[in-house]
Amino acid sequence: MIGGGGNLTPPGDGTGRPPISLPGPARYFPAQNGRYGVAPSLRPLGTPFGNGEADGRVFQLDIQFPEYRENALRCLRERPGKYSGSRDYPPPVAAAIARFFSERLAEEYPALFSLEQGHGGARFACRLTGETLSFNGKMELTDVSGTVPAHPGYRNALDALCSQVQEDAAVVVEAEGGRDHLAAYHVCAPSHWAPEAKSGLGFAAVHAPVPGMETVNRVAGAMVDAMVRRGPFVRFVWGIDTHRGLNRHPEPPPGIPPGDWWSPAFDGTLSSPFVLRVERQVTWGLPEVGAALFLIRLSLTEASELDREQQALLRSALLSMSPESRAYKGITAYAEALLAYLEG
Repeated sequence: MIGGGGNLTPPGDGTGRPPISLPGPARYFPAQNGRYGVAPSLRPLGTPFGNGEADGRVFQLDIQFPEYRENALRCLRERPGKYSGSRDYPPPVAAAIARFFSERLAEEYPALFSLEQGHGGARFACRLTGETLSFNGKMELTDVSGTVPAHPGYRNALDALCSQVQEDAAVVVEAEGGRDHLAAYHVCAPSHWAPEAKSGLGFAAVHAPVPGMETVNRVAGAMVDAMVRRGPFVRFVWGIDTHRGLNRHPEPPPGIPPGDWWSPAFDGTLSSPFVLRVERQVTWGLPEVGAALFLIRLSLTEASELDREQQALLRSALLSMSPESRAYKGITAYAEALLAYLEG
C-alpha cells in the first residue's frame, strides 16, 4: 500500500499562487415532476439545471470538499474492501480510467490540478490535498508525496484519484458474449447499500433489489452499450434520510452501535427533520477498452432549504411511491408523518 492522506493545502501554500477558492455546492431537485420513478432518464452532460458551469463538468468541487475527503479517508481506514475493491479489472481498463481522471481534472480545474505526462509515466498534483501522485507507463500508482502518509494508504490508482475528488466511482466492463460486470468500485457515500456485495455482478444483478427496475433490467445490455459507446450522460436519484452522514453503508463501522448508526426517528417538530439525498450520476464511455466510468456525486439538502413548491412536489412524489419503494428507501416507518409535515 502506498501512503496518502493529510489535510487540505492552506491558503498561501508557498507557491505564490492565489489562495484556493471553491464555490458553493450545486443544487438539484429531481422530484420536480411530482412523481417517483426509476426510469434511466439519461440526459446529455451539460444539460442546464441552474448551476452554471458546474452542470457541464464531470467532476464538481465545492467548499464542502474537506468533509468528503475526510469521509473517504475514514472509510479506507476502517476496512478498504468494504468501500473500495475490484474483480476482473483488466489492466488496460484501469490505465484508461486513471488517465481519464487525471486528464479531465487538469482540464476542468487547471488552477487546482496539474498533470505532467511522459513515456515513463505521469505526475499528477492536487492543490486541495497537497498530494502528488506518480504513475508508471501503465498508469499504475507508484508513489504519493507531499503529505504525511495515512494508514492504510492508497492501494491503487483508483483509490488515490477518487480521494482527490468528491465523487464516488464504479467501473463497468464489457466481456465477450455481451456480458458485463462491475469491475471496480470506490464508494464511500453509499445510500443504504453495500458496494462490496455488488463487485463482479452484471448490471441487471446490481439493480435487481430496486423495486420497479424490472423493465430497465430487461434491456440491461442496451443500457450498458449506451454507457460505453454513447454519452456522456447525467441522471439523478434521490431519497430521504433523517441521518446527516455521507456514508450510509448498511453495516455500522466497528465500535458504533447499530442504534446510533441507523437513521434516527422522524421528528416533525424540528425545523429541519430530514435531508434530501440527491445523487448526480455521470456516465463516461471508454469504448476503446470496452468500459464505462460511472460517477456518483452525493449532495444533501436540508428540509428547511426546500421552498413551499418543492415541499408540495416532494409530497406528491412520495404519494406516488409504491409500498415496496418506500420500504427500499427506508421511509415506511415514518412515511405518514413525513407526508403530514410536507403538507403543513
